[in-house]
Amino acid sequence: MQPSDKALVPFVSVDNMMRLIHHIGVERMITEIATQIEDDFKRWESFDKTPRIPAHSPHGVIELMPTSDGEAYGFKYVNGHPKNTSEGLQTVTAFGLLADVYTGYPTLLTEMTMLTALRTAATSALVGKYLAPKNASTMAMIGNGAQSEFQCLAFKAMCGIDTVRLYDIDPAATAKCAANLQGTGLKVVSCRSAEEAIEGAQIITTCTADKKYATILTDNMVGPGVHINAIGGDCPGKTELHRDILLRSDIFVEYPEQTRIEGEIQALDPDHPVTEMWQVITGQAEGRRDDRQITLFDSVGFAIEDFSALRYVKRAIEGTEFFEPLDMLADPDDPRDLFGMLMRAK
Repeated sequence: MQPSDKALVPFVSVDNMMRLIHHIGVERMITEIATQIEDDFKRWESFDKTPRIPAHSPHGVIELMPTSDGEAYGFKYVNGHPKNTSEGLQTVTAFGLLADVYTGYPTLLTEMTMLTALRTAATSALVGKYLAPKNASTMAMIGNGAQSEFQCLAFKAMCGIDTVRLYDIDPAATAKCAANLQGTGLKVVSCRSAEEAIEGAQIITTCTADKKYATILTDNMVGPGVHINAIGGDCPGKTELHRDILLRSDIFVEYPEQTRIEGEIQALDPDHPVTEMWQVITGQAEGRRDDRQITLFDSVGFAIEDFSALRYVKRAIEGTEFFEPLDMLADPDDPRDLFGMLMRAK
């Protein structure tokens, strides 16, 4: 029995996602996803919002990230297992789905390991556009794992940086990142310590994955006027920054109810003031005020960003060969005769 059109859902495999990225271009795709995120943040109040739903274990965490704007529904499945790299596996893997709210039928199924890397970088650079010092040219990239190159290219494309200073406790990770960034137009400086990496940097990105409280930056390392893009951590019991840095910074978040559970601000009092980025983007709240202000984006990733990325991909694959129709939904001739469809298939 051949599946009907109603049974088929566009599926984007890892191979097709990579082909799509190369077809569009990495920096252009990051920038266009950031534009979609910015547009969706401007209509923040139209979305269902909930902290992601985690299943923690001694090995890592598995999470679901759902949201809907009333017309489309989306969710992402994502894990975070820092021990995986020692076993030759990715720390983070993901897939996602879009569905039509009116029928409940899925309209897209896609890998999101690659796509999450792009949307995370897009979100960071979008926030940097609003919070980073004007004319910033140098970024310290502390933590040179799977996300690092995407972050560097995003800040190059959207914030104009021309120099990245790399540091990781594993020199092989830094060497990998430096090699991958050759030929991108960035000046790459490999450093032997976090202190060396932040020298002359107006933007500091931290992206580490140990599942514990850690101090990647101490208070004395952070001078006035910098923007800190804290994208590591992201679960209860894991932070990257010394608490005193938070107390000196103006803190910006995606969704406070989630960030207070798993972000840097879990180290602060529950009522410590933070500013939501959607309010900055819509002009309802102030972002960077002056040259001496320390701005901190306590990034944990939020479902609306994934929803934006899914909507972007759904449009991007239309009329292309970068997907395959997946026979995913049963479609009997009579909607009430599912058993009859099964028997006829025999």
